[in-house]
Amino acid sequence: MASLLDSMDRPLVVSDRVGTILFANVHAQDRLAAQGFPSTDRINLFQDLLHAEARGVIAQLESGEQEVSLQVSRPGFETHVRVRWLPEPDWLVTFIEPLPAAVPAGEVEMRQTVQDLMQEREITYRNLLAAYLRLQEVNRQKTVFLASAAHELKTPLAVMKGYYDLLLSGSLGRLSDKQREILEESKDSCDRLVRVVSMFLNYSALESGKLVLQLRDNDIRACVNDVVTRWQDAFQKAKVRLDTHIAKTLPAVSFDYPKLQQCIANLVDNALKHTPRGGCVTVKAEPHFWERRTSEVAPRSERRRARGSEINSVLVSVADTGVGISAEYHQEIFEEFVRVDPSSSGMGLGLAITKRLIQAHRGKIWVDSIPGTGSKFSFILPVNLE
Repeated sequence: MASLLDSMDRPLVVSDRVGTILFANVHAQDRLAAQGFPSTDRINLFQDLLHAEARGVIAQLESGEQEVSLQVSRPGFETHVRVRWLPEPDWLVTFIEPLPAAVPAGEVEMRQTVQDLMQEREITYRNLLAAYLRLQEVNRQKTVFLASAAHELKTPLAVMKGYYDLLLSGSLGRLSDKQREILEESKDSCDRLVRVVSMFLNYSALESGKLVLQLRDNDIRACVNDVVTRWQDAFQKAKVRLDTHIAKTLPAVSFDYPKLQQCIANLVDNALKHTPRGGCVTVKAEPHFWERRTSEVAPRSERRRARGSEINSVLVSVADTGVGISAEYHQEIFEEFVRVDPSSSGMGLGLAITKRLIQAHRGKIWVDSIPGTGSKFSFILPVNLE
């Protein structure tokens, strides 16, 4: 029993009902010794410590109260005690607790002010959270609407495009030069609308997290050439030269063929829009060493040997001779619905979708541009996606 009571972290005194102290734990002995009671043998709980009538305290306990709280105040000794009664051994257990330090009036006001500010912050946080959740729901509804509208437009546009191709092929009769010109312009508008619908579908899939890449070992040379071939007519009409420089040997890369085609097409489309008549757009694809940062930094000599001997990615770039982009927009242009030139056509989604698709391939995309000298958009696809 003595060992158990000594292990308690607060002063405790056990006495009988007349106040004779039967036991005091180590903390209580130290506390009493500091108040001038070196021994508990001659101390009476009620007369010397509590300065209270024993009858009154015991009467309250016997009436059913669980404990009696008293505040003892005398020169050099102020404390708060709690007295409990153990009926079976007929003992009184007294806990001695120090009084809390008095708080200055100014500190009380400061605590109240801090508490008020904390409550206001909690209210503000809840309001912001509710507003954020409402915005998330509105954004979700917007994404659903865009996806539904794009799906509804996809089929009729495909039918219209098929009819344009049929008419332009001459299968339904010979066309005059004027008729062919009108049909080609209409077909170009239809193709542009098809690209917008495809962009909306991809954007909706990215926003909803439902985009699934069909990764296969594809030929990136063929992918780039397909895009360039499809855009030759548009460049000829705009009087802009389209050059391609594709390395003879490129490492095998696993990628989603249609999605990568869309990325390259978005970059080529932007380059054509911002290149004046007589300008040039150059598409390149070449092997590349991508030095990724790791937690372990290799010596510079080893990095140089690796750079020269190990090809771990493919670098694709689209450069134009347009007006260029200021440095402050180099990051912003990859965000949704951002257009550096408000007068240009487009929704401001092409580069945002391209960036997210490239990142889904574990790649990286960036732009190098100086106003007045053109822009160069580049992206890297790693050979190993792990």
